This record gives sequence, structure tokens and C-alpha cells, in this order.
Amino acid sequence: MQASARLEHVNVTVTDPAATAAWLHRVFGWRTRWEGAAKDNGHTIHVGEEATYVALYRPAVAADAPGVSYTTRGGLNHWAVVVDDLDATEARVREEGFTPHSHADYEPGRRFYFRDGDGIEVEVVSYA
Repeated sequence: MQASARLEHVNVTVTDPAATAAWLHRVFGWRTRWEGAAKDNGHTIHVGEEATYVALYRPAVAADAPGVSYTTRGGLNHWAVVVDDLDATEARVREEGFTPHSHADYEPGRRFYFRDGDGIEVEVVSYA
């Protein structure tokens, strides 16, 4: 029997960790768990809940502009968040200035996607 495993975090490179953390706080109600120095003189903010989080990394030098993740080997295609109230979350996403797209109802839930200011795609899904 295989041991139980869970995803703890995802680490993404962003332009401004503080700005990204702020909209994650407002849209998903998450908190900053930790902030400090990171790899190669960069800076990281961990935002999420007790057991899971998103690590927002900014390198010491400006990062390259994002490419097309779905055609880049090892590219981050999207990360997903499960919410109880999809419509209320979509309203908060719109208030942040992001544009929801690719809405779908499917078994067993509903979802939409949006791209943040760094071009990172986020899926929001509800199974309620």
C-alpha cells in the first residue's frame, strides 16, 4: 500500500510578491504564512492556509516575460483553487481587474479560469 501524499505548495515566479499576495488575500481570504529572503538573493512570500500555500518568488534580477506554458516543457499551465461559492469568488476576481474565461459546468462541478497580472492562469472550481 502506498503512503498517503498531499500537495503542500506550488512556487511561482512573479513580478511583485506583495501585490500578488494582496489580491490572493482579497479574493481567496488566504493569509501570509511567511515572508523572507529566498534563493539567489530573491524574495518570497508564502500565502495560503495552514497546510497548503502558494510561494510567490521574485528573483534578484528581472524575470523573463512568460511564454506559452502549454507548449513549454515544464511550463506551469495553471493552478487551481476549490471554493464554496463560485459566483462570489468570480465577482472578487472581476473586482481585482482580472477577466474570467472558459466557464464550464461539468460533472461534478463548475469552473472558470483567469490570468493574473503576471500571466499565470488560475482555475477556480466549486463542487458545491
